[in-house]
Amino acid sequence: MKRFSSRPERSRPDQRRAPQRAWLKDERPPLPEGEASSHAPEAPADDLLWGRHATQAVLEAGRPIHRIWCTSELRSAPRFLQLLRDAKASGVLVEEVTWARLGQLTGGAVHQGIALQTASAETFDLPSLIEGCATLGEAPLLLALDGLTDPHNLGAIVRSAEALGAHGVVLPQRRSAGLTGSVAKVAAGALEHLPVARVVNLNRSLETLKDAGYRVIGLAEEGGVTLAEADLDGPLVVVTGSEGDGLSLLTRRHCDQLIRIPLRGVTPSLNASVATAMCLYEVARRGWMKDLRGQAPSPPITRPRLNHEQAQPEQLDEQGAEERPEEPALVAAATEAPGLQLDLERPTDGDPESDNSDFQSSVEL
Repeated sequence: MKRFSSRPERSRPDQRRAPQRAWLKDERPPLPEGEASSHAPEAPADDLLWGRHATQAVLEAGRPIHRIWCTSELRSAPRFLQLLRDAKASGVLVEEVTWARLGQLTGGAVHQGIALQTASAETFDLPSLIEGCATLGEAPLLLALDGLTDPHNLGAIVRSAEALGAHGVVLPQRRSAGLTGSVAKVAAGALEHLPVARVVNLNRSLETLKDAGYRVIGLAEEGGVTLAEADLDGPLVVVTGSEGDGLSLLTRRHCDQLIRIPLRGVTPSLNASVATAMCLYEVARRGWMKDLRGQAPSPPITRPRLNHEQAQPEQLDEQGAEERPEEPALVAAATEAPGLQLDLERPTDGDPESDNSDFQSSVEL
């Protein structure tokens, strides 16, 4: 009987290797110096705007512009033809480029054939906004955003707020998305018409607004009043929280009332911008929409009269952080309250690139 170990080993032919295909090699010529690769788009510069609605609004509003990049098709488009001619006549460099080059400039964003380099969006201080709203002749409606870090949410809120008749936005300087090109693109031109007040301490600003006669309502899923039954009359500030955590504990304590939007489906929460738009629509429905019927035109909006000089930001404390003298005592009192559980170790900063835009609470009762 033969044993398996005694079988002679067969000579095996050398394994054939597949010929290397030419298309597997990256034989593309090197990019010119200073030009980014389209395979790894870099983040766009902070002074860039793109998109047809956003750039058209900037061109019409007269914000200082340094340079314009556009495709040949857009340069001859009817609504841009004269605007670009006027910009060039005023000394702005207008350069025709390809779609690929625009993609490199905007970090791969949907640029719609145009981008421009411009001065930063105009902002104001809170006293200027309050003073401007005092001359409206109607009840002012303001938004305050607590830790909203997603630029797409911020842009969507600005767009909805301007369209539905809000008079301004109060935006913290820290733990908040800035007024970037991404925000302007999503806002679709609304950023040029809706005043934005940048503040250092949101809670102190809410108290300032209450001293000026405003009621402050916060959107929170554990609110004791539904949106339908809430009192939305008079000068009003609607406070929206961050995408993942909702309103912070301190901000809740500075609100006159917490309002919830009831949900019926299995989806547990709404996007922050959607919840804000629903609240703004309810305010408008009871206000300037009340007497509208059919195709009747909407009444013209009254804008706050503001000083159009660039506002100086509020001064930070020596450590460069927000002053929150009430926070230690408030947190200590909250932790001693029976039945109240706080997630004290949750991060305060959100992720601007996160897709988790849930509008929910971080406090469990």
